[in-house]
Amino acid sequence: MSYLILFTHIYKSYNKDIGVASKTALADVSFSLEPGQTLGLVGANGAGKSTCIKLLMDFIRPDAGTISLFGLPPRDYKTRRKIGYLPETANFPANLTVVDMLRFTGNANNMTKADIKSGSEKWLRRLGLWSDRKRPLRDYSKGMQQRANFAIALLNESELLILDEPMTGLDPIGRADILALISKLKNQGKAILFCSHILEDVDRLVDKVLVLHKGKKLFEGLPQKLAAQQNATSFVEGYLGLVKTVATDE
Repeated sequence: MSYLILFTHIYKSYNKDIGVASKTALADVSFSLEPGQTLGLVGANGAGKSTCIKLLMDFIRPDAGTISLFGLPPRDYKTRRKIGYLPETANFPANLTVVDMLRFTGNANNMTKADIKSGSEKWLRRLGLWSDRKRPLRDYSKGMQQRANFAIALLNESELLILDEPMTGLDPIGRADILALISKLKNQGKAILFCSHILEDVDRLVDKVLVLHKGKKLFEGLPQKLAAQQNATSFVEGYLGLVKTVATDE
């Protein structure tokens, strides 16, 4: 079977100050993502979700274990053109416009000028930013900056989307719109990995879920399977029951 993501026995620790023990972010975590599949990463703050994404994006390297994207290590530049990445928080140069950022992204992905232009218009219109495309990004609200992030992530029509807290900064209307967009992309056959604190969104969108707790994997599989294992009526109830049980045993 070909996997878009194969995360195998990963360990990662962050060094602390001199004389202070290092913090274990991930301990023997494995998971996979197949073409066309949607995987949700869930867990409390400090569970290791963002560390997983940083490792996939090659922002950091594992202490042990192996990671492959499209059969290649994350550091291989060939993987970058196949991934649309949305970070947890926007960090744009204040004086640039969203069009500037899209042009930079398109050039980095070796897109033609025509494709950059048509793709930019397509996604800025879909995300409600077309009329504000010439405004500096510093003047955007948090919700507008998040939608700009989505436009950048979607520009190159990638096979795989990696979304870190995609609902950050969105109001209820904006959140509903992005949920509908992610659902549409899923139905188009995109592979999607995203982490979120909003368990109801995860339950609604994913094919399978990965539950992390203090750097360890507690569960990987269908949301309804987790509910059944915990004798719960919903995924949310099942997740809360699992974490509570583990916390009691610690």
